[in-house]
Amino acid sequence: MSHVHVIGAGLAGLSAALALTGSGRRVTLYEAGPAAGGRCRSYLDRELGLRIDNGNHLLLSGNHATFAYIDEIGSRSRFGGPGEPLFPFVDVHTGERWVVRPNLGRLPWWILSSRRRVPGSRLVDYLGMAGIARIQGDVVVADAMRRGHLYWRLVEPLAVAALNTRPQVAHAPLLGAVIRETLMQGGKACIPSFPRDGLSEALVDPAVHLLRERGAEVQFGRRVVALTIEGTRVTAIRTTDDSAILEPEDHLVLAVPPWVAVELVPGLTAPDSFESILNIHFRMAALPEETDDEAGFIGMVGGTAEWVFIKPGHVSVTVSAANRLVDEPARTIAALVWPNIRVALALPPTAEMPAFRVVKERRATFAATSVQERRRPGTRTGLPNLVLAGDWTQTGLPATIEGAIRSGRTAAAAILAA
Repeated sequence: MSHVHVIGAGLAGLSAALALTGSGRRVTLYEAGPAAGGRCRSYLDRELGLRIDNGNHLLLSGNHATFAYIDEIGSRSRFGGPGEPLFPFVDVHTGERWVVRPNLGRLPWWILSSRRRVPGSRLVDYLGMAGIARIQGDVVVADAMRRGHLYWRLVEPLAVAALNTRPQVAHAPLLGAVIRETLMQGGKACIPSFPRDGLSEALVDPAVHLLRERGAEVQFGRRVVALTIEGTRVTAIRTTDDSAILEPEDHLVLAVPPWVAVELVPGLTAPDSFESILNIHFRMAALPEETDDEAGFIGMVGGTAEWVFIKPGHVSVTVSAANRLVDEPARTIAALVWPNIRVALALPPTAEMPAFRVVKERRATFAATSVQERRRPGTRTGLPNLVLAGDWTQTGLPATIEGAIRSGRTAAAAILAA
């Protein structure tokens, strides 16, 4: 039976390895770091005395590939959320609060209810939002619909979170893909979920455990530094300490970041412009009783940060499309977002900023522009025994967990069909 070498143990690599082992293939998984997960993992921050995530991720029930992966690794019970389509927001300048509550069915009667829709929005605005799902060509998000209350209070926050790119340059068809798979499917596809304990506990560790149960060899701390290519095949993998020879029937899944992939595969075209994400974790033992934490998160409009997540012993905020801030000192960044948190969590204006940790993901995602979209490669390469996986490949989605997991399944399917 053929042997499949998977390079990279992020969610794309884990997804590919699971699909391959589930079909009975022998798999070796290589990871340069000391643990799996890539940009989706947890670790103990000794200074805060807390286990924190390196990023904040919100899943929606319309992320079908992701929940199939979650069910395969048996970690559905590790996720929490409101159990219904519910999205609380606060305007950090005025303090105004509202909750967007789509109804479960595909017929969107929720837009007729002033208690469910975005305050100040008009019915015609929702037609404009639905129109984004049909947009093609080099249209940017900021020009995709009328910029009224619905745009500022829902569409732009959704776009920044999903595309991690400023709306003035973000590729609107990518946002359209997200809208088609969530809001256009009705509230049943918009129920939010997030890990109860941590990203690693919910999405990574159970996958590694299952892979080992299936006989996969998982090697940490083993960086692949070169591929030997002879003719039209990869014939060997060279790591920092030794080499692995590929037999004629063997295959390789390259599930590494794009800047690594282009070093390993001569002539590969891949995204080469990236956007940062900042995640700031504040140690807070308790929250005020008046805080509405029914959802477990709050969207913040008009602030430096876009989302605040309420977690055991701390709150975490996310600043997406953060290239403008990533080089600032950590204390400067924390001081910028702390006033947003005071408003979102109804803290008194005198509340002092607690201990914090700023996590900088400098190349968190590719910049979701039309130029970068054209640089995304497909799964197959010019080498029959080499396929690509990663949220930066042609998934039809922006760089999300859903896109990463789909890419891994697509790569595995290409090998199984070979």
